[in-house]
Amino acid sequence: MILFVEPEASAIVEFNMDLSSEQMAELRKLAASRDVPADVALRARIVLWSGEGRRRKDIAELAGVAPLTVDRCKARYAERGLAGLEEKRRGGPRTQVPPRVRARVIALTRMSPPAESGLSHWSTRTLADHLKRREGISVSWHYVARIWREENLKPHRSGTFKISKDPAFAEKVADVVGLYLAPPGGAVVLSIDEKTQVQALDRTQPVLPVAFAATEKRTHDYVRHGTTNLFAALNVTTGEVLGECRPNRNGATFLAFLKKAVKPHAGKEIHVVLDNLSTHTTPDVKAWLAKNAQDRDLVRDHHPAVHPPRHVRERPRAGQTDPRLHRLLEREREALHLDRHRRRDPCQGPTRPDQREETRQ
Repeated sequence: MILFVEPEASAIVEFNMDLSSEQMAELRKLAASRDVPADVALRARIVLWSGEGRRRKDIAELAGVAPLTVDRCKARYAERGLAGLEEKRRGGPRTQVPPRVRARVIALTRMSPPAESGLSHWSTRTLADHLKRREGISVSWHYVARIWREENLKPHRSGTFKISKDPAFAEKVADVVGLYLAPPGGAVVLSIDEKTQVQALDRTQPVLPVAFAATEKRTHDYVRHGTTNLFAALNVTTGEVLGECRPNRNGATFLAFLKKAVKPHAGKEIHVVLDNLSTHTTPDVKAWLAKNAQDRDLVRDHHPAVHPPRHVRERPRAGQTDPRLHRLLEREREALHLDRHRRRDPCQGPTRPDQREETRQ
């Protein structure tokens, strides 16, 4: 006996259904199969118990479902057979977004928001809301975010720029870039710069090496050994770097390092690329560069009009980086700068009693 509800009526209609031996065998096989979902096997058992003549109430108790669910399973089997026991696909088909909508999202992302919106840049939600209100295009912010990921769009990021007042800026840029990309044959191109006020830090305990199932470990606190100034000269052709640390920086210190960097290439055509840092443009440095240019040891120096480079941003060549630089600290006292109380760290207190009296005075 199967109960089902007519779509146009509110009364329950009863009708008889007899299952053949073949249908009973199919239902038993389906209920005992491990290859079908549990809900499908449960519906098969419900129909099977109904075919065996059990009451609707008893079937609902055995299956642990409501009586209406028993009626629905039997009605679906009577209408479509075993196919009616499978789970119905819920929801409508997924709507496809036209290509023009995707193109519009990308185009708006690459433009600034309207001035009246008061926005500095788009977010996924503001862009989706703008498309819906202004252009009648309804998309979710999840769709906008997916497009941004696929197209690698990051409208929240901003960069910086600087406009040079030098009328010969374009020619100087072409000169410097040309040296990097295609240096003259047999010539040496040196890019020289400095990093000031480098803190010489060391850990309070030695670094623990890598062990089985344990990574390298270091203490969270550190000891400050003063500051130093790093001078470096990069040979653009070979990738070799000449570096030196000095306790202070001035025109004389830079000129001494400049002479040291040029000395190994004596007799060759040398091009030196410098920025406009004050220590690079002192009278002594300019005079030395002019004298060597006349002597043909140093062909010329190149001063871009704006503080440039870090011109060369290439990764170090193989074998160029020493891994010990990231692990050890060479304590060279002559390369460190101490304050007037001979303290490496200004946060530390005086180390001698007489220094306490000097501080009070």
